[in-house]
Amino acid sequence: MAERSDFCIECGKETEYSLQKKTITRVIREKEYLFEITTARCVQCGGEMSIPGLIDRNVQEMDAQYRSAEGIVLADDIEKLMKIYKIGKAPLSLALGFGEVTIHRYLEGQVPSREYSDTIHAALISPAFMRNKLSENREKITDAAYQKAFAAAASMENLFSVSEKILIVIAYIFEKLEEVTPLMLQKLLYFIQGFYAALHGEPIFSEDCRAWVHGPVYPEVYELFRDFRYNPIEDARFAVLEGMTGRLAEEEKRVVDLIVNTFGMYGGKVLERITHNEDPWKHARKGYGDSIPSNEPLSKESMMEYYKKVNQEYGIDSEEGIRNYIRDMLNKAS
Repeated sequence: MAERSDFCIECGKETEYSLQKKTITRVIREKEYLFEITTARCVQCGGEMSIPGLIDRNVQEMDAQYRSAEGIVLADDIEKLMKIYKIGKAPLSLALGFGEVTIHRYLEGQVPSREYSDTIHAALISPAFMRNKLSENREKITDAAYQKAFAAAASMENLFSVSEKILIVIAYIFEKLEEVTPLMLQKLLYFIQGFYAALHGEPIFSEDCRAWVHGPVYPEVYELFRDFRYNPIEDARFAVLEGMTGRLAEEEKRVVDLIVNTFGMYGGKVLERITHNEDPWKHARKGYGDSIPSNEPLSKESMMEYYKKVNQEYGIDSEEGIRNYIRDMLNKAS
């Protein structure tokens, strides 16, 4: 870790220090906990140093670890809930059946009870639970706050109309790329599905693809993001999936990384041109004119077999092999 300097009491002068971790024991409510906190150690004498901001940092570290050990929500979780449902502190408190200033106190550092923490967590992971809470406490909040939050809850329920796996893949794509349009997202999902199936013999998610005019499309995903049209997707609903991308297995994450680091460098229209020159889409569209709509299935089997052949020729388990494939496909399309 990078070295800094401050005054060391033991050395009696300003010295360089390094930040390190150490484990301490603390008893809270008659229960013993182990916490890993950050310390500053003098590079010359090895003693611990008191540097600005370190005590606050340690308090935050212990607070987060205590909440994790006890299954209690963090302030970040509450802020995420407010963002998802477009609701303020006081209205959220009342909607959940709490006192009006409860959420404000939690955001200021007060630790929620297990009961209140469980309520917040349930609202965070279940749009139906939040919708029911809003209905139960409708008379306590303004009509404007209710309508906005209730609409957000309905939108969240739409989000869960697709499989958890494809949602997590989408969330991971959003983590990796700064801007993703609906067209670009559709093509990245198609490549991820095909490449994963070719490399591992099975699809990564269950959704079926269709051969639309502008290339392969997952209709359920299209419905989720149709309002963004050709604009980058900025969707607060995906805050609910933050932290869930760790559920991807290493081999799944590796394939998504391969696609994002290669195909993800291109816009949706370029990716569309590539898919228009690949056998699965061309065969599914056979008999249709260029601008004639179709809803023909683009089977997982055809995708897997096609990309198996691509793998034999290019070696798609490496970024270099994929880039060579992209180069050749773009040359073919020009």
